[in-house]
Formats: sequence, structure tokens, C-alpha cells
Amino acid sequence: MPALLALLVLTACGAKSSGSIVEGKVNVITTFYPIYEFTSEIGGDDINVINLLPVGVEPHDWTPRSQDIINTSKAQLFLYNGAGLEGWVPNFLKSLDSGSEVKAVAVSEGVDYIMTDEDDGHNHGGEAHAEDEHADEEHADGEHADEAHADEEHADEAHADGEHADEAAGDSLHTDPHTWVSPKSALIMAKNIKESLVAADPEHQAGYEERYSKLVERLQALDSKFETELAKLPNKEIVVSHQAFAYLARDYGLSQHAIMGLSPDAEPRGQDLVNLAALVKEEGIKYIFFEELVSDKLAKTLAAEAGVETMVLNPVEGLTEAQEKNGDNYFTLMEKNLQNLIQALQ
Repeated sequence: MPALLALLVLTACGAKSSGSIVEGKVNVITTFYPIYEFTSEIGGDDINVINLLPVGVEPHDWTPRSQDIINTSKAQLFLYNGAGLEGWVPNFLKSLDSGSEVKAVAVSEGVDYIMTDEDDGHNHGGEAHAEDEHADEEHADGEHADEAHADEEHADEAHADGEHADEAAGDSLHTDPHTWVSPKSALIMAKNIKESLVAADPEHQAGYEERYSKLVERLQALDSKFETELAKLPNKEIVVSHQAFAYLARDYGLSQHAIMGLSPDAEPRGQDLVNLAALVKEEGIKYIFFEELVSDKLAKTLAAEAGVETMVLNPVEGLTEAQEKNGDNYFTLMEKNLQNLIQALQ
């Protein structure tokens, strides 16, 4: 197993987010793909949505840039997942322009969070990095001289929106932030997004409500299909590259075993890898799941060690460039996940 220990997950970097503020519209900044998709569907033509995370980039280690601060300062809504996914958010909100009226909302609020003793690897480190990255630039520009005082209310809001979940649970537990991977949690997130849009722009409430209802129908249908199809399968054990599927497993009766922890760049422990290889052989597991936005080397090495194959299980954290060109979205990716689970758990 030493070869497994030598392999580290590689995350994409260097790409830039796109989009610009549109005067006269409700401008909404979203942090990563699922929130962007749900917001776009509910908002329709009544809003302008800018997604911070670029195509092909894995969100755990991404941090915002100065243009993201400028755009968010001018927006009406800033929608982020919360539950510790975006560790950079508190300092990001402190860095906004002193005159900003943007409302920050953690859209996973209300989900029954899963707590784990796995180290997340990104929950706090990203905050310091984000702040350091912009400190010199903001000082030179003179735009944010009063940032500590000016956005105290934003920091408090972010704290109230669920960023304190880990602290409340004690230092030994961390909140699993991968809420959106279960359609049941996605329904709660969609409702929070809709209510945020209505509060920011009551004039277009009817349109938001109508489009939200259509999104709910699709999510409910997806939820029902996952329940029905997975209940038929004889096997329930899945081995995945990183611990992103706990909500999916909890809600649909599966058991998740992860090579890495909550962050896909967390270094696996030797004994855990040995135990996983033994589990795969003992349980007759046929596939090790990997995901497209991070390296599949560790999953393939474990699969070779255990004499099994690999297959994609997508945490839907973002689209690859190929998926974007193909017109894939949350629903097509989740449908593919279901079909791969059905094949793997026969």
C-alpha cells in the first residue's frame, strides 16, 4: 500500500470567474455551481447571476480575488453554501466596500447537518489565505480602509448563518458541508434561495414563486427516483475518493467509505487504506468511485490493489469544460450518478 500514500489529489487552479454587474437588475453572487444553477432557474430573466467559482475548478481550496470583492460589494445578494464549505467567507465579507448593501445568505441553513470527526482540511485555513491575498491590494487602492468597522454586520450575519456550526459541536467534530449532493437537502436550499430573492426583489415575487415551483417538481421527482431505485439494490456499501456523499448515503440508505476526508486534498492515513482494501474484498465491492475535478490516481491505485474497477460518482461541485459544452447540469449529473450507483450495487 505505500504507493497509495505517495499519491496526492491535484486540484485545478488559475482559472478566472466570469460575469459583471448589470445596472438596473438584481445582481446575485453565488459561490459555486449548484447554488448558481438553482438561483438562475428561480431568478430567470429578473436577475443577473455571477458565479465566483470558474468552470473546472474544485471548490474546497479556491479563494476569491479582488474583482470578486468589487462585484460582490455592488450586488444585492451573496449566496453561499455555508456549513464550513467556504472558509473564506467571513473575511471576504469584511473586505467588502464600506457602502455595500449586499445581503449574505447561507443557503444550506435548515438542513439537518451531518457532523463528523474527519478533519475537513479547509474550514479555517482558507479564511486567513483569503484575507492575506487581498490585504496589500486593498490597502494600496484605499477602497476598503474602514473594512473592519464597515462590514462588522456582514461578519455577524455570516456567523449567524451557520459558520459557527463546528465551534458549537466542539473541536473534535466538523460539519460535513456537502449538503446539495442529496436532492432532499437541495429542496431546502432551493427554498432558501427563493425566499432570498423575494426579500431582495418583492416586485418580481410571482415569477420567482412560479419558477421555484417548477424546480421543486424536478427535485421531488429526482428524490423519488433515488428512493425507489436505490431501495431495490441488494448492496449498500460505496467506496468513494472523498467524503462528499454522506447526505446522499443517509437519505437513501447507503453506507459511504471514503479514501480521503471532507476535503479531497486531505492526506489519507495508511491504516485506513489497508482497511478499505480489506473491506472492498470482504464485501465483494465491484467499483471504487472517483470524481472528475480531482485526480483519480488514488482511487485507481486502490482499485488495482483490491482487484476491482473504477467509476465516476460526481459530487456536483462544478462542471468540467466538457460537461459545460455538453449542456450538463445538476439534474443530468445526478441522473448519471444514480445510473452508476445502480450498476455498482447490483
